[in-house]
Amino acid sequence: MNPSTLIGMVTSVLLLAIVLFFAADDPRLYVDWPSLGIVLGGTMAATFLSYPLKEVVRIFRLFGTVMRNEQLYTQNDIDELVQIAKIWIHDDPRAVERALARVTNPFLRTGVQLVIDRTPEEDILDLLQWRISRVRAREAAEAQLFRLMANYAPAFGMLGTLVGLVNLMGKLGDGDMTVIGQNLAVALMTTLYGILLSNLLFKPVAVKLERRTEQRLVLMNMVLQGISMMCAKRSPTLMRETLKSFVAHHEDEIFDGRD
Repeated sequence: MNPSTLIGMVTSVLLLAIVLFFAADDPRLYVDWPSLGIVLGGTMAATFLSYPLKEVVRIFRLFGTVMRNEQLYTQNDIDELVQIAKIWIHDDPRAVERALARVTNPFLRTGVQLVIDRTPEEDILDLLQWRISRVRAREAAEAQLFRLMANYAPAFGMLGTLVGLVNLMGKLGDGDMTVIGQNLAVALMTTLYGILLSNLLFKPVAVKLERRTEQRLVLMNMVLQGISMMCAKRSPTLMRETLKSFVAHHEDEIFDGRD
């Protein structure tokens, strides 16, 4: 499991448990299944209206993606590119093909295969850039799906509150303050559920998916630059240093903190 996701989940549960323990005389008042059903049901219904079925059913797979500790083998890709470039600079396509068989990154493998097939550099870069654009568009749409759900959840929470208040108005004539208080508490629960689902589930998932996309695009652009340098038969050492700059982490590019 992704460590940051696990920490976030545990912290959220602990926070809610502490709030309920110290702020509520009866924590069971915060459990209302009809209110939760209104928020979840309304959010899913609106999402199905907004997106095609094949995109909505990917929600569960995307949850799994966020939960999984997905690793990008950046250094491995750099090493493979540099090693292949060392072979290619001696113009030995058969040796490159043997090295290519051990490459696990399909994007890198496609680029190198096009190089050894003597495809013009401009065509290679156009194809790889198109694939990068496709990844960016597809994964941005996936993150947007959760952002949309984050907007729907509080709205349906408010809808449930309005329904509860209508029921409350019907009880006002009886003058029973206990019943009125119970109905008011239930009416407010849907708003609470909507806010919690939006800010502790849907928005965090969207942000994590967006961050994942940023990291994947950096890696793909790094490979793209490596393929371009391979086409030009640039020095493998220069290639390594150039590719490392894509993933280097610097606090400040122009100031090292010294007086």
